[in-house]
Amino acid sequence: MSFTTASTLGRLARGGPARLTALAADEGVSQPSMTQLVQRLERQGLVRRTSDPADGRVVLVAVTDAGRELLADRRRARTERLAALLAALPAEDREALAAAAAGALPALERLVAVAVEAGFPEADRRPAD
Repeated sequence: MSFTTASTLGRLARGGPARLTALAADEGVSQPSMTQLVQRLERQGLVRRTSDPADGRVVLVAVTDAGRELLADRRRARTERLAALLAALPAEDREALAAAAAGALPALERLVAVAVEAGFPEADRRPAD
């Protein structure tokens, strides 16, 4: 699965249904490219198109239960791979990584807040699930 595919599914799972134009802008791709991606995801049963309750002329793209399940499976597999890699390290290395992460996390959170305030919309996105 490409990064754009995973990111689009993750965005829909977190943010709810969205217009194709908004998805394309958020992912930094052209609208025709996003249309093709959404068509592929529809054929796979991972997203569906629905009408906007506020404006019946507008079509929204929404993640399906199958799409959410795929994201959860990917998240689980990623967590298992990382846990296996960490388990292969000596205890002192694991402790050093934990200490470094704990110290860096507040600074990284402040960095994201600064980026969002500065108008970098991609900074406000969560990683692809």
